[in-house]
Amino acid sequence: MKNEFLQTEEAIVAMLKTVYDPEIPVNVYDLGLIYKVDVDEQKNVRIDMTLTAPNCPAADFLIEDIRMKIASIDDVKNVDVNLVFEPEWNKDMMSEEAKLELGFM
Repeated sequence: MKNEFLQTEEAIVAMLKTVYDPEIPVNVYDLGLIYKVDVDEQKNVRIDMTLTAPNCPAADFLIEDIRMKIASIDDVKNVDVNLVFEPEWNKDMMSEEAKLELGFM
């Protein structure tokens, strides 16, 4: 059961890495926009995420893209994407790869 749970989590992270902010050439996971991913025993997924700016015009697109892609994973029942703004996002939340890609290193 634990191995199956880890496979689901790995599949979710892999899928999140296919979602790109249309204004920044880096995926939402490496940008540090994903704060939390919870998967319960029934394979319901809850994701807490933020945006680079509260008034991001791509917010609806990003949320729906994440929801659809995670829902496409085998055995995932429901996907709830919760938009949060605490803590406020900053560039220190990006992965090393994202910082390199964007020239911050």
